[in-house]
Amino acid sequence: MPGIGVIVNVIAVLVGSTIGLLFGRLIAERFRTIAFSGIGLATIVIGASMSLSGMADLATDGMGPYAPLVLVGALVVGALVGEAMRIEHWLDRFGKVLQAAAYRAPMLAPARADQPGEKGHTLVEGFVTASLLYCVGAMAILGSIQDGLGDPSLLYLKSLLDGIASIALATTLGGGVALSVIPILVIQGGIALGASTFEPLVTDAVIHAIQASGGALILAIGLDLTGIKRLPIGNMLPAIVVAAVVAGLFT
Repeated sequence: MPGIGVIVNVIAVLVGSTIGLLFGRLIAERFRTIAFSGIGLATIVIGASMSLSGMADLATDGMGPYAPLVLVGALVVGALVGEAMRIEHWLDRFGKVLQAAAYRAPMLAPARADQPGEKGHTLVEGFVTASLLYCVGAMAILGSIQDGLGDPSLLYLKSLLDGIASIALATTLGGGVALSVIPILVIQGGIALGASTFEPLVTDAVIHAIQASGGALILAIGLDLTGIKRLPIGNMLPAIVVAAVVAGLFT
């Protein structure tokens, strides 16, 4: 059944997030704080590794020494496009809606407003962090295409990994992690439904460009989570599309 892998992926994230939310309430604040820092540091390492690996692979795909320029250009142009579209503004508004809903939902409502992972814009951080981690990468793209063509095996493996990651993320970032099932359904589900159309367009270079730019954004999220620097990540999201288009056109 085409699309079954996406459904399993959604269920895995929901189950993992639920476990994380339940156990997160049993962990003392000081442990939540250090875990929050650990998640931020891990996110930086994952993002840096993904971005560097994507650039290295992109260089071997025909971009050669211009691979770093693809990343730089995509981030700059993407940020300008995102700024013009005011994506960060609309994400903040969306976050307020989610925050209001979270206080009405027993599973998502924070136990205390001053706990790490539950204050201010952190619900949105949990949503954006988990969404990027789950939807950016070769497994998400190739797995969704294969799922649409009738082979969900790669997404089954991804579901296991995402479910485990959701437990750790939800423990520190809260209910926003569970809401990442929305982009999983939209992005991975859309790719699966249009698998026969997307397959010729999704070359190795396109996947590697998405990994390079997406990894850079994940690294930026890690900087935010550790308190080093907060960047307008929402406004930079178009960089992923720009990088994919450039790689598709010039390789």
